[in-house]
Amino acid sequence: MISVIVIMSVGIFIGWVLHNKEKILKLSSQLTNWAIYLLLFLLGLSVGTNEKILNNFDKIGMQSIVITLFAVAGSVLVSWLTYILFFKKNER
Repeated sequence: MISVIVIMSVGIFIGWVLHNKEKILKLSSQLTNWAIYLLLFLLGLSVGTNEKILNNFDKIGMQSIVITLFAVAGSVLVSWLTYILFFKKNER
């Protein structure tokens, strides 16, 4: 765990030092996108080779749909409450 914190801290420091370099920021953004694509591919590969997951895909899929629906509903509710509490007063 300490290695993750150290690596992240080094990245933050280097980002802070190089925050004005436009080319480096663009390259960093592209590298981040490709790293995410690679991680998603590896996750898919891992899921595709796991028999337990493949055999229970229908159950896992239904649970995923339910969790997603509740997450979206919760986000909409909190966004609406935030709008009512903090922004609607300014319109009057």
